[in-house]
Amino acid sequence: MVRFKEPWWKRSVVYQIYPRSFMDSNGDGIGDLQGIISKLDYLKKLGVDVIWLSPIYDSPNDDNGYDIRDYRAIMNEFGTMDDFEQLIDEAKQRGIRIVMDLVVNHTSDEHHWFVHSRSSKDSKYRDYYIWRDGNEGDPPNNWGSIFSGSAWEKDKATDSFYLHLFSKKQPDLNWEHEPLRKEIFDLMKYWLDKGIGGFRMDVINFISKEDQLPDGEIHLGQLYGDGSPYFINGPKIHTYLQEMNEKVLQHYDVVTVGEMPGASTEDAQIFTNPGNQEVNMIFTFEHMNLDSGPYEKWDVQPLDLVKLKRNLEKWQHALHHVGWNSLYWNNHDQPRIVSRFGNDEVYRELSAKMLAICLHLLQGTPYIYQGEELGMTNVRFDDIHEYRDIETLNMYKEKRQQGIAHDKIMSGIYAKGRDNARTPMQWTSDGGFTTGTPWIRMNHNTSRINADQALADPSSIFYTYQKLIRLRKEFDIITYGSFQLLMPDHPNLFVYKRQTEDEEWLIVTNFSKQTEKMKWDEIDVQNKNGKIMIANYETHQLDGDIMEVRPYEAFVLSFRKEMAN
Repeated sequence: MVRFKEPWWKRSVVYQIYPRSFMDSNGDGIGDLQGIISKLDYLKKLGVDVIWLSPIYDSPNDDNGYDIRDYRAIMNEFGTMDDFEQLIDEAKQRGIRIVMDLVVNHTSDEHHWFVHSRSSKDSKYRDYYIWRDGNEGDPPNNWGSIFSGSAWEKDKATDSFYLHLFSKKQPDLNWEHEPLRKEIFDLMKYWLDKGIGGFRMDVINFISKEDQLPDGEIHLGQLYGDGSPYFINGPKIHTYLQEMNEKVLQHYDVVTVGEMPGASTEDAQIFTNPGNQEVNMIFTFEHMNLDSGPYEKWDVQPLDLVKLKRNLEKWQHALHHVGWNSLYWNNHDQPRIVSRFGNDEVYRELSAKMLAICLHLLQGTPYIYQGEELGMTNVRFDDIHEYRDIETLNMYKEKRQQGIAHDKIMSGIYAKGRDNARTPMQWTSDGGFTTGTPWIRMNHNTSRINADQALADPSSIFYTYQKLIRLRKEFDIITYGSFQLLMPDHPNLFVYKRQTEDEEWLIVTNFSKQTEKMKWDEIDVQNKNGKIMIANYETHQLDGDIMEVRPYEAFVLSFRKEMAN
């Protein structure tokens, strides 16, 4: 079917590694590059094509590496540049590319650019960052930081405020300043010349801000103004991304994915349209915000499956033949999907497989987050001091100061805290992550959820992911077929079709713990003689006018179309 030169990333599957929590090779309790190298055969067995590494650059670790002190150095805890170059080489030998995290909305306040920038208003690095005078001693505007508190910090050396959309140790870069952009393009070339396969670009649609930085609306229950309308998809975002392509990316055969909170389908059509030369795909967050309240993620709401289906349908249609979707349930910022949209108790394995099948049969490039292929779950630490995530700790402190009860705050952390994704990878029944004390406590359930157990069980979640990856490589319909949502208003069943000229696949998934009934005439297939391509139950009863879809069941049927004479 495919008669043109297909971009390699369209049929690829990406595996995200959070290096601190993946595998520790030297017993210091922190994952490292040699640990990753030691598990490359595991990833090859799974079948992934790309490893995306969360930041491994030199960093003081205020935000676990997303605060970069030196873009051209490896964090000591993770190893050396020789280790990284070995990782690129060893991965390449197994047909795996390495994608790096590009964090260029902000740096660490310990980066030499900022050290010089804050030293004097006359510093040549002053305009590398966003500085403003105060408003009669108050910050320049009312924006709140994403990590709680004000988005402005007063610096005594020059009696000025600098902008930090995240931690106060993560000052925002000023992309208006051309010398800064040149520095960023040069550091990108530095890594690309080492042979990496591309970049995941952290909050890349934050890099262009409105010049006047006006006050934001203060939403109900919030202490600070919402500045997002003035720093998300700002006036020069497309100019900056196109310049990045012109100066750097067009000279390399790589993949780019932009993390873009707040981006709409209309935005994505522009960002990912190949003719615009910006990024290959984006990470959207709409489907990840459906179980949150209107103003913050900690206000946890039950998932409305109808809304989830409608949202994914919208993105499938919007980018078909226009751009390209990224597909994900999990990453280092999201809780574990089996605890979130599945059932991590009685139906953990079935619901984890169901969620995998539901996502991987959509059009786009799938992303698997470490441990997702094992069905790793959320964690519950009773003591707030056992958490390590700065967003969680800042939020807890702020809400306690507002008089909100400990138990109420903790319920939000249990459901949505980022440390749910950051507990160490569960390799063996006793952990297997480190011979020392892990930097964050392991989940208590590693004795029953671990890679050793998964690899030994042919029916494990791991092998469902392996089969999904193989299907993607083999069948064009997964990459190029159209999408049609069926039974859109059913509260528990997510059913859709993928179609090409000569074939259609029916994907049926049940997001509930109850058996649901589905009539064949509701799903508009030409016959009932479909071939099962993948399923999470071993037996199937598809005869009769009505089929029963068991708790958290998922299956895919392939039908050859009857061609007219």
